[in-house]
Amino acid sequence: MDYNGDEEQSQDYLFKIVMIGDSSVGKSNLLARFARNEFYPNSKATIGVEFQTQKMNIDGKEIKAQIWDTAGQERFKAVTSAYYRGAVGALVVYDISRHQTFDTIGRWLNELKTYSNMNVVTILVGNKTDLKDAREVSTAEGKALAEAQGLFFIETSALDSSNVAAAFQTVVREIYHILSRKVFQSQEQKKQDFSSLSNGRKVILEENSNGGNNDASRYCCSS
Repeated sequence: MDYNGDEEQSQDYLFKIVMIGDSSVGKSNLLARFARNEFYPNSKATIGVEFQTQKMNIDGKEIKAQIWDTAGQERFKAVTSAYYRGAVGALVVYDISRHQTFDTIGRWLNELKTYSNMNVVTILVGNKTDLKDAREVSTAEGKALAEAQGLFFIETSALDSSNVAAAFQTVVREIYHILSRKVFQSQEQKKQDFSSLSNGRKVILEENSNGGNNDASRYCCSS
């Protein structure tokens, strides 16, 4: 898991988070709403690599989330391993008004698992809740898939901002808490290792009283 800095209050963490899902499910607008509080009703598919870095405060620590958009590659099924490399979080997005975008979630999860080099904190995002009259994927259906796959779950609307910040914050907070537990466990292990070492047998260097021996000294262990 990537992070920068030491374990002081001023430490700076940088987490790479990727957004995946079918074309036109609203990934770019989710990012635009979260990062810049903007929405583009007639936005076209993203061209070129795009990512935004957002600062968040979690438990008094400043966290930087580097959030990557698929840059339109998903239209050609050309999302590459480089896109996933180093990612510690993921938003898997579908459009609640188009069931076919929900049906492909399994493929996206398999791709994430294939190309990621670590366990990735993942949230399933049902976007476009503002299109409630056109809904094709029920909230219960989304929850059931998330539970079956061990994912977080949330429904959002980039149009009216509903739950957008919560979706990103859920992922970042969980990544930070996992990292914190690992740091704590590492510190506890170091304490145990030091305690074990200090209570073990010690090596004492003693002078040799036999002047005729060529060895200047000998090592002797005592309890």
